[in-house]
Amino acid sequence: MKFGINTFLFSSPFTNGDIGYFSRFKSWGFDTVEIALENLTDIDAHTVAKALSDDGLSCASLCAAMGPGRDLRGTPAEQQTALDYLKGLLDIMPELGCKVLAGPLYSVVGRAEATPPEDYKRQWETVAGHLLTLAEHAEKAGLLLAIEPLNRYETDFINTGAQALRMIREVDSKALTVHLDTFHMNIEEKHPAETILEAGARLGHFHASGSDRGAPGNDHTDWQAIAKALQQVNYTGPVVIESFTPDVKVIARAASIWREIEPSQEALATQGLKFLRSCFPG
Repeated sequence: MKFGINTFLFSSPFTNGDIGYFSRFKSWGFDTVEIALENLTDIDAHTVAKALSDDGLSCASLCAAMGPGRDLRGTPAEQQTALDYLKGLLDIMPELGCKVLAGPLYSVVGRAEATPPEDYKRQWETVAGHLLTLAEHAEKAGLLLAIEPLNRYETDFINTGAQALRMIREVDSKALTVHLDTFHMNIEEKHPAETILEAGARLGHFHASGSDRGAPGNDHTDWQAIAKALQQVNYTGPVVIESFTPDVKVIARAASIWREIEPSQEALATQGLKFLRSCFPG
């Protein structure tokens, strides 16, 4: 099992100026990095790829930042903006040595409202069509898309693994997978480990976060059941810590981090990694 860290814990936006974090991540024992790339122009892919290689790290995935104006179920302009952004991410991934584009690719984060069934059905069909277009784009390059269910406070569109799997079945592309996150599962899934088993071979990416958005292991999540389920489905992708502290103000506000959950960014990363490695010995 490989273990990664999401750059949102340390910076927003991530730019060429942040590559100095890589040596720190390596010294802490991480194998790979998940880059949250908010804008295509924020980095030079060649520069970032060289820095990763120099520090003995890989790029686990790109984490899509579905901010305002990027919405595959929004206005025509928002749909096109989201498509252009997501295709752009896919296009730079080969140079980064990255295989997975992860996140709530289907909608802007924070759009959560009571949607009439007929409107939801129309939105669903629109998103499915766009995801098929993106999946075909990804498949040509040997890449994967991983759609992440978010909790009810961040979206009304896909909250559960079952909903994500339904979308995957309808799109019917080998390039479309599910991205599960323990924080969101803690809120939305009755039995998170069973959700992993239901995803099975369709599980393309995995985020580890404490139930309070803190360090994995310093919370009430049944991590042994999570680890067992990942092993049962033969998950071979990375387990990426995506947790937050108040230090990165933009992300703290977006994720509603109003207090100190862990002593520091480093403590969250290192203690979380130590715990996760104990769950997957050998």
